[in-house]
Amino acid sequence: MASQEPRVQGGVLVPEDERFDVVPPRTDIDSLKWGVGPDELPMWVADMDFATAPAIRDALERRVANGTFGYTVVPERYRRAVSTWWSTRHGLTVDPRSVIFATGVVPAISSMVRSLTNVAEKVVVQPPVYDIFYNSIVNNGRRVLESPLAYDARTRAYSIDFEDLERKLSDPLATLMIVCNPHNPTGNVWSKDELARIGELCAANGAHVISDEVHCDITAPGVSHVPFASASDTCRRISVTCCSPSKAFNVAGLQSAYVFLDDPATRHRVERGLNTDEVAEPNDFAICSTVAAYERGAAWLDGMRSYVDANRRAVEDAIARSDVGAFMRAVPSRATYLVWIDCSAFVEDADDFVSFARRQTGLVLSSGSIYGTGGRRFVRMNVATSRKLVLDGVGRLLRAVRGYIDAAGGVG
Repeated sequence: MASQEPRVQGGVLVPEDERFDVVPPRTDIDSLKWGVGPDELPMWVADMDFATAPAIRDALERRVANGTFGYTVVPERYRRAVSTWWSTRHGLTVDPRSVIFATGVVPAISSMVRSLTNVAEKVVVQPPVYDIFYNSIVNNGRRVLESPLAYDARTRAYSIDFEDLERKLSDPLATLMIVCNPHNPTGNVWSKDELARIGELCAANGAHVISDEVHCDITAPGVSHVPFASASDTCRRISVTCCSPSKAFNVAGLQSAYVFLDDPATRHRVERGLNTDEVAEPNDFAICSTVAAYERGAAWLDGMRSYVDANRRAVEDAIARSDVGAFMRAVPSRATYLVWIDCSAFVEDADDFVSFARRQTGLVLSSGSIYGTGGRRFVRMNVATSRKLVLDGVGRLLRAVRGYIDAAGGVG
């Protein structure tokens, strides 16, 4: 297994980013991401290839050494760790008593869709956006109401269409909005003013807000995350924040997440719903891993962020310098380890291109079509892996684009 402990070579400390150059093999551990063919390279699902922070592995090893794996409670130390992390990393004061454990961000969102809305009511989302939001809404008998982000193809920039959002929220059946903050897949880091405006519109129309902030710790170096609850008193009053160390520390398989909110009446509904849905009790490893991540994982996280940012820039540069760079462009991103690529110059439907790329090169990407309105001519690429695999992946991507264009008889 690769180590992210400090290393010395020839008497010289190895730079932080080089500790991520070697990743553990994952083909023999029942990995969802790596359940692919022998010559295929998976760069799709939001799952890093890096071994998690040493502090987390140490905590898990100590827990396993005990040898007993019974029922686990949520201790005060867990809530304090979450509270301190948000205060020190994001400048948000969180009352430890307001922190509620959940087995995952998606189970928590699905539960809150049920507890905060009624059947047939509408939930506002901003596509292209994380596809599982749609499942959480539709599978619970509610209706999706899209307020698509505005896309400027010239600058490759996304922004919030506030006129459209105001119209959608004015629908009497629109009683809930799910905000993706930072935004997956576009990589937008929303500003305080943007979030405050969302809060004003939701409050004016009687809608709660669920803010999914699971990618909040993976911003580019020098870029700060703005918690929705910090944007204004109104935002804090009407919102529930969902988060987890799963993305930032690559521990999604440990089933550990949490929500927090201030309003007592809403908190009662949320907590009652999570318990009723049986997604509020931790497994043995969820608690110790989260505490270790938030108490002793900050340095590892900052190293990972720098490494992933360099990976992202390597992909962007390779695309821009290539002979097919005129046909696709990476959308500038300030968060997540995902690259959102505009392929509209040569594809009508990304599903077809993604299938072609896998057949011809073995590269496995996510089709933008699954992310709702505006995503049909984009692909998403996960760059949270070794630099070697990232360069391999972008090389395969470029070959796939050339082959696809040639097979179509050119573009135009």
